[in-house]
Amino acid sequence: MSFTYAQLKTAIQDYTENNESTFVTNLPIFIRQAEERILKNVQLNLFRKNVSGTMTASNKYLAVPTDFLAPFSLSFVDSNSEHQFLLFKDVDFVQTFNPNPATTGEPRFYAVFDIDNFIIGPTPNSGYSVELHYFYRPTSLTAGSDSGTTWLSENAELSLLYGSLIEAYTFMKGEPDLTANYEKRFVEAIAGLKQFGEAKETTEEYRVGRVMRPKQ
Repeated sequence: MSFTYAQLKTAIQDYTENNESTFVTNLPIFIRQAEERILKNVQLNLFRKNVSGTMTASNKYLAVPTDFLAPFSLSFVDSNSEHQFLLFKDVDFVQTFNPNPATTGEPRFYAVFDIDNFIIGPTPNSGYSVELHYFYRPTSLTAGSDSGTTWLSENAELSLLYGSLIEAYTFMKGEPDLTANYEKRFVEAIAGLKQFGEAKETTEEYRVGRVMRPKQ
């Protein structure tokens, strides 16, 4: 089972039995709120991304991608054509380590300086090629056409549906019992998604054996 954007909007209206114009106008918001809850509660490879770029010699800043949320790793290619991974620190550490930005060298540390830039220490002495592995915000299902799909709408449809219904019933000021039931179903769906994203996506039976669950 999977949802297109149109199918999910229809499902929300069918479950809530609500076709009122203001409610329908807010359907994209309900869906984006559900996507946000999934994004912040489950580690999925879907939320990982790699990009390449270039440092600028004598510039202590490196621009972050527009969809950047948090770093996993940052590396550069040194003069021996080897990848060197920078250590992630806080801004104060990097600025204390290299108090004079005019002092350049091979980078060793980086930190998130602001929403648009990393700060590098020491200031790069060359235009090194870099690779950033990072946690990013995938494009929302609501950004596409009615016939469009996303990984979540195809592979996490229960989490997306019940998350959207929770937001819809909150908007409607619906019955607490029904809202609680949708919340319970959402939590169950999230648990299954976490089992996939934080176990099956990151291990293999050959190395670690099967995932064992307690008997009921």
